[in-house]
Amino acid sequence: MEINRITEKIIGCAIRIHKALGPGLLESAYEECMCYELSKAGLRFQREVEVPVVYREVKLDCAYRLDLLVEELVIVELKAVEQLLPIHDAQVLTYLRLLAQVAQSRA
Repeated sequence: MEINRITEKIIGCAIRIHKALGPGLLESAYEECMCYELSKAGLRFQREVEVPVVYREVKLDCAYRLDLLVEELVIVELKAVEQLLPIHDAQVLTYLRLLAQVAQSRA
């Protein structure tokens, strides 16, 4: 499936959840709803995907995890906050960088 189609479906799922529940719930509640909606949309996903941190060839046990990885292409980080902050952007960019390092080391 094309990445634009995947992200379109993911955004549609998020909008349905927001319209039904609005703000104020814990992130874990939104995650359960998102998983339900992704399943209904026919999207494959994994929850709590480990993001390895490698420092000088040593894999660190830091327990970083993606909230959701959809169709093995799209990272979904759920946030139940009033406003997204630069640290939230940095988190996702760091996950992408770390995963790219892992992919390069396997190549």
